[in-house]
Amino acid sequence: MDDDQQPVTRLGPDSGGRAPNVIADKAEAQVLVRLVGDSEPVRAALIEAAGDLAEVDFTLEIPFVRLRAVDGLPTMIAKFTTDIPQLTNWGEPLLLGPGSIHVAHTPHEKLAKKELKEAIELYIRVAKQLLS
Repeated sequence: MDDDQQPVTRLGPDSGGRAPNVIADKAEAQVLVRLVGDSEPVRAALIEAAGDLAEVDFTLEIPFVRLRAVDGLPTMIAKFTTDIPQLTNWGEPLLLGPGSIHVAHTPHEKLAKKELKEAIELYIRVAKQLLS
């Protein structure tokens, strides 16, 4: 794997036991792994690591997706997720718009009026290009 494809792993809240000096009768942990490629090797490694010692559930998987590029518009690789794989009834999806992905869906998300006006022009340009 390239450095850009290394999984990002975060351990979530865990629980179990009654006190640090008592062996727990049960425990639970959540692990979040974000990938930019095939998840099967990571799934297999997690199941193998757990062996017979733990039950492994995969509760959510949003696959890596390569989206359509539009001529004349810059593209990027984003290490973020999108709901686009779930939006399959509307044809071929595009992902573009104003603002910064680095603050999207946070309390710091904002958009200047200038960016909104530029986005309208961008959407019109893209629509016309796709219709031609």
